[in-house]
Amino acid sequence: MTTSMKPHTDAADGPLRGPGPAGPETSPRGRGGPGRLAAVDGLRLLAAGAVAAYHFVGTPTPHFWGEGYELGRTAPLLHAISGYGWLGVEAFFLISGFVICMSCWGRTPAQFAVSRIVRLFPLYWAVVLVVVATGTVTVLLGQRSGAPTDLRTTLGNLTMIPSPLGLDFTVGVAWTLWVEARFYLLMGALLLVGLTYRRVTAFAFLWLVLSAVARELDSAVLNEILLSRYAGLFVTGIALYLMHRFGTDLLLLLLAGFAWCYSLTVLDDRVAGHAGCTWATSAAVLTGFLALLALAGPGPLRRLHWRTLVSAGALTYPFYLVHQSLGIPVTRGILKAAPALGLLPSIALGLLFSLLLAAALNRLVDRRLTVPFRHRLTVALRNG
Repeated sequence: MTTSMKPHTDAADGPLRGPGPAGPETSPRGRGGPGRLAAVDGLRLLAAGAVAAYHFVGTPTPHFWGEGYELGRTAPLLHAISGYGWLGVEAFFLISGFVICMSCWGRTPAQFAVSRIVRLFPLYWAVVLVVVATGTVTVLLGQRSGAPTDLRTTLGNLTMIPSPLGLDFTVGVAWTLWVEARFYLLMGALLLVGLTYRRVTAFAFLWLVLSAVARELDSAVLNEILLSRYAGLFVTGIALYLMHRFGTDLLLLLLAGFAWCYSLTVLDDRVAGHAGCTWATSAAVLTGFLALLALAGPGPLRRLHWRTLVSAGALTYPFYLVHQSLGIPVTRGILKAAPALGLLPSIALGLLFSLLLAAALNRLVDRRLTVPFRHRLTVALRNG
């Protein structure tokens, strides 16, 4: 990690002129070199694996898998460790601060909007429709469906914002996408004035201060707009990206430190909702993940070029979407059909199913639809 104490005069005077818009995991030329940040892809997969471990193994519900199957007795150590897997969501928000700031740089608001829509919606739509289809078949077979399948709920979920519409989530983990979408809107607003070192740093400090004010006022509206519960995670990721792009200086260290202290302080809100977890352990685990991202972004691991990590990173989003809403019902079906197999082997098969389904969605939806969808959307915005 390089240290530079000189002011960033090039970025202060106007938007940085680079070789063109970088993708979400593309390193800017000059410091990290061209290409994807493979280590960041690996961290995304690690975060998704942590969330899946929580849903499959770490859930605090004693008989989540049914009577006779109690994880606390079957695998007590694995159950206890996986009980902190929900922190993978926090890790995703931390990574998002880094990669979305990277994705914004050098792009117009329209280009940024296209990149986010193309990245998120096709796979999400496909998963929602698969969940609804399988749930409908389950109902027709006279069994209970775990997800809502009525038309009104499905239409609302296709917008990716069912919660504000008063609807349940068809895809359980999609609540995090609504958080992400609001972060994208904040970054899009900043894009309207242009990204520079000084502007992004000022924005990040201001965001943290306003979030603290929102919490002090106990304003539900401001807390929702400013994402006060997660603002520190996004800002810490932004600070790490600025270090990656410009080098580490005292101002960025102060920003990252302020944001991380904020994050760990408000983390207690989330810890309170997870039985058996302590704030101290949660803070330690999340800080460990921060250290990994610091190594992967501004640190020496930015030079890592493992294609395996890049390929695995491409499966992160579809795996994250399907593992709970489709992987868990499949696991329950395996337990019901072959109880002699046992709990842990059934869970392993459910996770394997989720991974294979993620690979299929990546090939059939992401690879085939992304390019034409991006092209048509870009043309439509240009013509408009």
